[in-house]
Amino acid sequence: MIETIDTTVLSGELRLKVLSLYHAANAGHIGCSLSCIDLMITTLVQRKREQDTFLLSKGHAAAALYACLNHLGDIPDEELDTFYKNGTTLPAHPAPNQHRGIPFATGSLGHGLPIGTGIAQAGKLLGDGSKVFVLMSDGETNEGTTWEAAHFAAQYRLDNLVVLIDKNGLQGFGNTADVMGDTASADLWRAIGFETVEVNGHDVDEIGATIDRLTAVPNGKPKVIIARTVKGKGVSYMENKLEWHYLPMTPAQYEEAVGDVKSTYNV
Repeated sequence: MIETIDTTVLSGELRLKVLSLYHAANAGHIGCSLSCIDLMITTLVQRKREQDTFLLSKGHAAAALYACLNHLGDIPDEELDTFYKNGTTLPAHPAPNQHRGIPFATGSLGHGLPIGTGIAQAGKLLGDGSKVFVLMSDGETNEGTTWEAAHFAAQYRLDNLVVLIDKNGLQGFGNTADVMGDTASADLWRAIGFETVEVNGHDVDEIGATIDRLTAVPNGKPKVIIARTVKGKGVSYMENKLEWHYLPMTPAQYEEAVGDVKSTYNV
């Protein structure tokens, strides 16, 4: 059952929660967290069932994952307040064996798809009807293990695997197209054997309808949804700016960011 919610309001509320976490911790990786929240709402919040697995492979967006799991009740408020602090179960990159919604450590990036293909293969062998959702970054598609896992998924017909690529066009050192080329290209994924669709990564209804259509009837093809997103989405001075992959906010910048989100998302 898909949770009935006002996704625009939730998108704003989760952004405010992410901003609060980063402000309190005086930490960076804000832009990459804001670009993928709507993808998490569609999968982790609305569609993940008990038997399914969700993996945040772009682990540097951990605060977005923690905010979603807090919304779902998996991470209590008092634990969320320990983000980035000594002794926390919520470090900069997700740590395993602490919370039910975080089954594996994926590091900063590059490991979620290999793990996800293994889980999807196990689900196929068990015949349990489970799905695996893997949320990746476009920069992460530079990784060699990503392509090994992709070929494995195609070879073993893992049509229970849904890969979502957060294609915001920026990675650690520049535009993704300039660093290693467009390795998040739909043509590349189709050539390997994935059923491939491009969507607006901030339109929850479009993303959800695409997932439902792709997974309605088994066809032997793993799925990839290439989501066009905006790094720093919702905060005007962060949008499409590489520096917000790294920078923390000053108090004044935090207040401006909160104002932007409240006015944009009616929260």
